[in-house]
Amino acid sequence: MSTIISIISLIIAITIHEFSHALMADHLGDPTPRSQDRLSLNPLKHLDPLGTFMLIFAKFGWGKPVPIDPYNLKNPRRDELLIALAGPASNIILAILVSILSRFLPIPLLISYILIATNLSLAIFNLLPIPPLDGSKIFLNLLPYQQSLQRQSALNQYGNFILIAMLFLPFHGSNMINIIIGPIIQLLLKLLI
Repeated sequence: MSTIISIISLIIAITIHEFSHALMADHLGDPTPRSQDRLSLNPLKHLDPLGTFMLIFAKFGWGKPVPIDPYNLKNPRRDELLIALAGPASNIILAILVSILSRFLPIPLLISYILIATNLSLAIFNLLPIPPLDGSKIFLNLLPYQQSLQRQSALNQYGNFILIAMLFLPFHGSNMINIIIGPIIQLLLKLLI
C-alpha cells in the first residue's frame, strides 16, 4: 500500500513541480511552455517515459524538463532564476499545505507523511547545484555573469556523471545524495509532521 501511495505522491509532486516552472515562465513572458501544452496539471504532460518507468520500478523518477526560451524573457538571468526556483518552491508550499490540512482534516497519517516527505525530498534534491537540477540554474544565475559563463560549460559537461555517481555509488552505507540532503529533509519533516 505504501508503495502505491509513494508512486502517486511522486507523480503529484513532479506534476506540480513542472507545472510551476511552466506557470512562472508564462508569467514572465515566455510562451514556450504554453505553446507546448505544458501549462497543465495533467501528469501525462509532465512525465518522462524513462523517468516514469524508473519511478514504478525503482521508486525514483523524474519529469520532462519544461522548455523555456530565454530570448522571450525581459530579464533573462533574473527570470531564469525565478523559473528554476518555482519548482522547488511549489513542492515546499505543497508540503506545508498538506501539513496544515492534516491537522484539520481526517487525512491518514501515512498519506500525509508520504506526501510531505516526497515533496520535501523533491524540493531539496532539486536545489542541489548540479545540472540538470534546478539548483544549477539558480547557482549560475546568482554568480556574476562572466563567472557564470566559465562555470556553466564545466557543470553541464560533468553534471550528469556527478549526479549519477552521487546517487548510485555507495558511501558509508548510503549514497552522497542521502548524506547531503537527508538531514535537511529530516529536520523539515520534524517541523511539519
